[in-house]
Amino acid sequence: MKEQTLTLHSIPVDALTGSISVPIYQTSTFVQQAAGIHKGFDYSRSNNPTRKALEDCIAQLENGSNGYAFASGLAAIDAVVKLLETGDEIIAVDDIYGGAFRLFTHVYQKFGISVKYVDSTNSANIANAVTPATKLIWIESPTNPTLKVSDIAAIAQIAKAHNIVLCVDNTFASPAAQKPINLGADIVVHSATKYISGHSDLIAGLVVTATPQLGDKIKFIQNASGAILAPFDSWLVIRGIETLSLRIRQHAENAQKIAEYMLEEKLVKNVYYPGLPSHHNHEIAKKQQKYFGGVIAFDLAIDDKQLASAIVSGTKLFKLAESLGGVKSLCCLPCEMTHKSIPAEKRYSSGVTDSLIRLSVGLEDADDLIEDLKQAFATALQQKNAVENTVVTAN
Repeated sequence: MKEQTLTLHSIPVDALTGSISVPIYQTSTFVQQAAGIHKGFDYSRSNNPTRKALEDCIAQLENGSNGYAFASGLAAIDAVVKLLETGDEIIAVDDIYGGAFRLFTHVYQKFGISVKYVDSTNSANIANAVTPATKLIWIESPTNPTLKVSDIAAIAQIAKAHNIVLCVDNTFASPAAQKPINLGADIVVHSATKYISGHSDLIAGLVVTATPQLGDKIKFIQNASGAILAPFDSWLVIRGIETLSLRIRQHAENAQKIAEYMLEEKLVKNVYYPGLPSHHNHEIAKKQQKYFGGVIAFDLAIDDKQLASAIVSGTKLFKLAESLGGVKSLCCLPCEMTHKSIPAEKRYSSGVTDSLIRLSVGLEDADDLIEDLKQAFATALQQKNAVENTVVTAN
């Protein structure tokens, strides 16, 4: 079955009424036939029909056994980390999402869970970092924000050889472009805020497990911790999923055109996009991704935070904002926004410079987006030159 057909028909028709749209079961509790005897639902923190429809849907799309929906992407990440115990170690990708870094470093390290950050684009780095304490390998592929790509299948082999759980943050690719469980991952997480929902109108997180055994553990944590996704937000995510594969295809097509334009832009030094042959792991991306995604990052030829800030403030179609993956294009300066919580030295070592700009390419016409970037570059450079000329004249 083709991806778009699978996506649409992973969303069930309501068995009770025949409704083509999943109903929103906006209820906290359910009437029981007798004490402890019910129709599979007793309390909405534990289970809810609308949320279950979403959870079953994402499990099917990721080819996993079980899916679980959380109140945010970070709540989903938190649930996975709660599989660990004091004394356990995480090996994590060095170019990690700032929120995950904050959670790992400032919350869980004080409970005796250590974290080791490595460049996972070379799977040998993962193998060399493994110790008897390693219980979780955490990778993003592509990463946020420098779009590093890791060989998921190769890392999965390392994880299985040492009986380590491999979790892949699949937010940037989505199941429309990449299925990590097919490549050997044990757990997949998503910030469903991004491409899964696709319209910048909700906050949500998803966890998918490869086995029912892992699924049972995540389900227990979800119920015990209570960070569940509400019925209405679950319905919004389902609605977004209906167009997921169509959107991802167009995001990727637009991003490819903009990335190729960036290669010719004089103010740009490095362009990070898996769809470019110059990308470090372009061949691996071709092997494991159907599409290369809608996010681009680039460094300026001059590592100047003020110039970068002027560029992201000067776009008209690209809106300066946190987040990504929506139908409208967004831009951000990670050093001051998404990755500000990461120490500058660590940011730089993982490639997140003061002039790194991240673009979330939306569904507007690609030519219009390119013209917007051109005018932002030109205006920012004129402002910089004017300031420098003023300083020289004053001296």
